[in-house]
Amino acid sequence: MIGPLVNGTALLAGSLSGVAIGPRLSQNLRLRMPMVFGCASMGLGVVMTVKVKFLAPVVLALVVGSVLGELIQLESAIQKAANSARKWIEKITRPAEGLSQEEFLDKFVALLVLFCMSGTGVYGSMQEGMTGDPTLLIIKSILDFFTAPIFASTMGCSVALLVIPQFIIQALLYSGASLIMPLTTTDMLADFSACGGLVMLATGFRICGIKQFPVASMIPALLLVMPMSWAWSIFMG
Repeated sequence: MIGPLVNGTALLAGSLSGVAIGPRLSQNLRLRMPMVFGCASMGLGVVMTVKVKFLAPVVLALVVGSVLGELIQLESAIQKAANSARKWIEKITRPAEGLSQEEFLDKFVALLVLFCMSGTGVYGSMQEGMTGDPTLLIIKSILDFFTAPIFASTMGCSVALLVIPQFIIQALLYSGASLIMPLTTTDMLADFSACGGLVMLATGFRICGIKQFPVASMIPALLLVMPMSWAWSIFMG
């Protein structure tokens, strides 16, 4: 299980280095680089979205998944957990600089999706579990290593906490890949990629401060899209 370990190490190292060098980073760098990473997230989202095979089930999964996310108040639950983590961490380390509670929670939720729920991470974990090839997760690790310090420079050690859900999700996908992948088709994976791309696109808009999409509430769509894609190919394809 090389990929999840490398990715977790990269995120942790990047976050801690950002906390250490944060006070020495220029204000312009700390304010403007997140917009660059948001733009990269949007670009990755577009690339993933164009792989779509059946657009209808992707849109349906996104809508139904978002409704479910709102009904169970998934984003609110994540925000409450993030706020508790922030208070606990700030008791033992320096507080997040220049961010209101609302700004902190908005960024934390967006980073949770970016680091833990991205299509690259999900598909990369499944690919390594099936083939033993960690290439996609290593590429993601490089991106995370350079992304995390910029956010950690203002948000503190809270960013490092994302290592926990990231590793758990990737380890579970890696372990379950041998059960999941034989049940999938090329079309299902393409539609999964497209749905993940739409979530990444929304995440990029949120990181850039353009529009506050409810990205956490959109996460259930990733669980629904492949079954819906399969059903569409059987009954409508």
